Amino acid sequence: MLRKPRFKRTSVKTFSFFLIFSAIVWVLVQFSKTYTQLIEIPVNYVNTPLDKSISDERPDHVDLQLQDNGFNIYYYKFFNPQLKIDLSKARETENELVYSLQNHLTEIEQQLKIDFENSRIIQNEIVVPFQFKKEKMLKVIPNIEVNYAVGYSSDDPVKLTPDSVKVSGPEKIIDSMLSVPTKTIKLNKVNTDLDGNVAIDTSGLGALSFYDNSVKYTQKVEKFTEGSVEIAVEVINVPEDLNLAYFPKTIVVYYQVNLKNFENVSPADFRLVCDYKNINEGDDYMIAQLVEKPGFIHNIRLNERRIQFVIKR
Repeated sequence: MLRKPRFKRTSVKTFSFFLIFSAIVWVLVQFSKTYTQLIEIPVNYVNTPLDKSISDERPDHVDLQLQDNGFNIYYYKFFNPQLKIDLSKARETENELVYSLQNHLTEIEQQLKIDFENSRIIQNEIVVPFQFKKEKMLKVIPNIEVNYAVGYSSDDPVKLTPDSVKVSGPEKIIDSMLSVPTKTIKLNKVNTDLDGNVAIDTSGLGALSFYDNSVKYTQKVEKFTEGSVEIAVEVINVPEDLNLAYFPKTIVVYYQVNLKNFENVSPADFRLVCDYKNINEGDDYMIAQLVEKPGFIHNIRLNERRIQFVIKR
């Protein structure tokens, strides 16, 4: 009986090794050769002028005729590097931005890491259509919460500089806006003058271009003290034939005031009023309202608001 010949396992391993080695050598040889290939390089536009909106029909790539070894060519094919086009360096015509590729070859070489000695970009320039955006000044609204340290406050609101910013964008968005807020910040235990910068809140406003992205905020903070005055209650609009008795006759008004203005506060600067017309049927009290006060006092409170009354027959 004849036996089938057996291949030695070592022979199979040796054959496989030389086969793989030969394939690797062949690939290295092929990739080491110089080829000429046309490759599309995607472009990314940056630094678009703020008063312009570039068209969606803008070119999305440039054609690069690359003469190089296979390794580099396949790098560009598979990793697809982008070319940044700085539109602030483009020439402006009536409705187009023209970027000269030939005038910026050094920058392009650095970005794409190629040598234009044996390669070239087919186009001489990129032409980008644009439309002018509408411009408008928007009021900036401070979104700043200030909590003062004990004994401190301010007579003035938080001031923004500038208080308005220029924006540009699509007309339908610009026309619907009057103001824009700052980012929210919260300042606690403040006992010194405010002086800082806060960013403008551009959330959801990606279609707009802001000429300023932040503003300065300031406020003079000073030492304050608490004062109080006792003010007589005045009842108005009482019918002439009505004999009205009410209690209390006076109310204590507490307030905070800048130390430098403490001596300037006088009871004559205040007026407390109860309006008989505002009484609801069945009520036996009136609500006191502070209708006059100095403009430089803050955090006002009354020790009593309800004024009890009876009608004498």
